[in-house]
Amino acid sequence: MDKPVVTQKGPTAITVEAGKTYLYCAFGRSQKQPFCEGSHSGTSFSPTLYKSEQRKTVYFCACRASKKGVQCDGSHNSI
Repeated sequence: MDKPVVTQKGPTAITVEAGKTYLYCAFGRSQKQPFCEGSHSGTSFSPTLYKSEQRKTVYFCACRASKKGVQCDGSHNSI
């Protein structure tokens, strides 16, 4: 079983646009963090869709341990 990669111990802040869909890298090996560019190919991972309802700053999880999906919940403080 593949394990996700911790890319940093802290979130990645991204300003997202209203109505836009983003593909979050759930595997952690993308060269375009925190977004998917296909590095998961051949693994058990798939990107996670995130659809923004409004323009705002989202703190995307970079440790891949968040219980809030793609958004940071502070889990990086315990790893």
